[in-house]
Amino acid sequence: MRHVLSPEIGARFAAITLGHVTREYPNKPDHVLAGPEDARTPADLHPVFYGSYDWHSCVHGYWLLARLLRRFPDGPQAGAIQALFDRQLVPEKVAGECDYLAAPAARGFKRPYGWAWLLKLADELAHLREPRWSQALSPLAGIFAQRFRDFLPVAPYPVRVGTHFNTAFGLRMAADYAEGTGDAALTALLRRKAEAWYGDDADCPAWGEPGGDDFLSSALIEAECMRRLLPADRFSPWFDRFLPQVARREPATLFTPARATDRSDGKIAHLDGLNLSRAWCFRALAETLPADDPRRAAMQDAAAAHLDASLPHLADDYMGEHWLSSFALLALEA
Repeated sequence: MRHVLSPEIGARFAAITLGHVTREYPNKPDHVLAGPEDARTPADLHPVFYGSYDWHSCVHGYWLLARLLRRFPDGPQAGAIQALFDRQLVPEKVAGECDYLAAPAARGFKRPYGWAWLLKLADELAHLREPRWSQALSPLAGIFAQRFRDFLPVAPYPVRVGTHFNTAFGLRMAADYAEGTGDAALTALLRRKAEAWYGDDADCPAWGEPGGDDFLSSALIEAECMRRLLPADRFSPWFDRFLPQVARREPATLFTPARATDRSDGKIAHLDGLNLSRAWCFRALAETLPADDPRRAAMQDAAAAHLDASLPHLADDYMGEHWLSSFALLALEA
């Protein structure tokens, strides 16, 4: 099956996401209590991003809505998206998000996954015809960009897990913001760190995939990070070394969709996200190869199989519904 983003699919993704970005409960806060005064509701802690079960999912829900508004400005949910942004992406509410980050206990809040998605959202808003939403979010984006600048020089090792702490994912998403804002110094920092962490990797066995709660492939997101940050003439030999058996569809574990056996379990539901994020990476990586390269067909076929496995299940249960559409959109647009 050939998977493409159509206006109808975009409308479905938007409808799903509008249904949860302002749904405050259930909620899983990532919040440190320094005293009894810190026992506050999600909406009090986070005036903008209080929905979608957790802060980071709410952020990338807003990214999805911004992306679809750009792609389909006359879509059936365009008015609802604009109204949401008019209510939420305003200076006083963004100031509340910035105030939360000023607390010493919030130094590592959502590092690096939430940092990266917030910058990805900022980059997308900057492309919309209406500038006030981007302008309102700018102070928050500036804080997270600075956190990358402060953190990366002192971070000695990468984090290679298939969950929120994966550093390759953080670098890859932050690269879009750095490039979009013309921040050459931040782009160079991201590239240097990617090369320091991953530049010597070769013959990746992917033996640990899939883990039981992975939503990222540690192998493929590393490759996608390097594709995004390295010049093409340097990425190509790196990729040849890193996954040398792709034409033979090996490591086989990468080419086999994961099975989500209980979508009401939040961790097991991550496996649908793994299928979608693998599809995103496979499709993006395949685009770097000549049409007659056998690796291209192998990766395109794998992407299709992974999409077939999980696209029908985006809204089966709220444990997946509150976030999966964002990764589906990444995959369909890759």
